[in-house]
Amino acid sequence: MATKRDYYEVLGVSKTATQDEIKSAYRKKAKECHPDLHPDDKTAMDRFKELNEANEVLSDPKKREQYDRYGFDTPNMGGGNPFGGAGGFDFSGMGGFDSIFDQLFNGGASSAQRNGPMQGNDLRYELRITFEEAANGCEKSFEFYRNENCETCHGTGAKPGTSPTTCPTCHGSGQIRQSGGWMTTVRTCPNCGGTGTVITDKCTSCGGSGRVRKRRTATVKVPAGIDNGQTIVMSNQGEPGIRGGANGDLYINVLVKPHKLFRREGFNLKLDLPISFTQAALGGEVDVPTLNGTVKYRIPEGTQNDTEFRLKGQGIQQLNMPGKGDLLVRVRVEIPRKLSDKQKDLLRQFEESTTGKEYETRKTFMDRVKEIFS
Repeated sequence: MATKRDYYEVLGVSKTATQDEIKSAYRKKAKECHPDLHPDDKTAMDRFKELNEANEVLSDPKKREQYDRYGFDTPNMGGGNPFGGAGGFDFSGMGGFDSIFDQLFNGGASSAQRNGPMQGNDLRYELRITFEEAANGCEKSFEFYRNENCETCHGTGAKPGTSPTTCPTCHGSGQIRQSGGWMTTVRTCPNCGGTGTVITDKCTSCGGSGRVRKRRTATVKVPAGIDNGQTIVMSNQGEPGIRGGANGDLYINVLVKPHKLFRREGFNLKLDLPISFTQAALGGEVDVPTLNGTVKYRIPEGTQNDTEFRLKGQGIQQLNMPGKGDLLVRVRVEIPRKLSDKQKDLLRQFEESTTGKEYETRKTFMDRVKEIFS
């Protein structure tokens, strides 16, 4: 006789698993090992019975407590399965297999729910905009395609003057139930595809689908401050619902083109500003580009390379909020190249006239070198 496997091992959960974790594991494994999915596997039925037995025990707090304490040797329970149930498993408290498979494979939906109103499909569109449009906001019009109800048959799929009829295979339920001993399986009706109806005379405009592909134009208001990869939702702009259901939504994924000068960091902008050796040494007024033109900024005397200045309020508009970020300007001191002989002589004269106090970083470095090697 085969050794019974630990119930926790059967469900693939730990002994500290919550009831929600046990329920989730059972549903997942029940779908995986359902006998209908493995018609050539003679052991599938045994595995499925084992799974249900484990779930019946671990999903019941009292039975689980007894199992955790005594294992399969629970006292005062008689023979066979110590936790009760004919044939080793009791379905009485679960509404039978019909109920189990309706919930596992059909979401617990009744026939009326399956054939009732259904919301239309959501659609997605990628909208490309410039860096400036994202920063300042804009309105953009674009074209997209969606499936809509056929105007000829009004979405029924049937030729005008005719109507869909009740499916003779499932009698309108949309499902086929098959009983085999103690188990009942449920599957979607292959004749009607689960709709419960069939179309004898198909509409020539849509070929019986009830839908036709249409090109539409939409205009979206892009808010100032939106960032690359963010999404705008246009409600009810997706595909129409079925049987009177609500329309789906249109999800617009915004793709922002990079800027040639600026880099975005949250709602702040970053800019590398090249200045000359003379400007860095003597200071002076420079033109700093922003998203809305140039502004004057005074560079202080003795500015070092990689020094960062902050221009308040020159960044990106905060999304759906008042106020803007800042512009962070990093100075990049450019060393001159291709100097003339006269320029080189002037620089040599300058270097000869220095006392060393002009270069604080170099002086500190040389003092440390002397300290190390003295």
